[in-house]
Amino acid sequence: MSGMKQIIGLIGWLLLSFSAAAIGSIASIQAAAFYRQLAQPTWAPPSAVFGPVWSLLYALMGIAAWLVWREGGGRRQRGVLALFVLQLAINALWSWLFFGWHRGALAFADIVLLWLLIGATAIGFWRVRPLAGALLLPYLGWVSFAAALNFVVWQLNPQILG
Repeated sequence: MSGMKQIIGLIGWLLLSFSAAAIGSIASIQAAAFYRQLAQPTWAPPSAVFGPVWSLLYALMGIAAWLVWREGGGRRQRGVLALFVLQLAINALWSWLFFGWHRGALAFADIVLLWLLIGATAIGFWRVRPLAGALLLPYLGWVSFAAALNFVVWQLNPQILG
């Protein structure tokens, strides 16, 4: 694969990852104000933490997908890359469920599904290129934390998060 094709591929996978972030962020425009209104556990991070963490995670996701794509392109790695795209869509949906539509139970179900999809994607990526799978581990860890936070915040705020 030529150097230019690799650079274009990297940019494409990063753009795809950050497009999912952008779709989710549309629902999160008022997230900081909404987040402050919610009763939260003492271990909940301030809202300012989420942007930088997610930015790093989306960059790692794009790089991981690119590493897998480089191993035979989209045709050879179609299944695991489709799984990657699916988890991106489920990730973007979470912001709409939680922040946009205030649906705590559905957001929790979504994040559990997301966690499973990230795990499956990480395993699939690992089989193709171990570094690519390893790059998804911080994402899996953060989503594990976010799932626990989602559940507790939903339970503490049934009147707001239905």
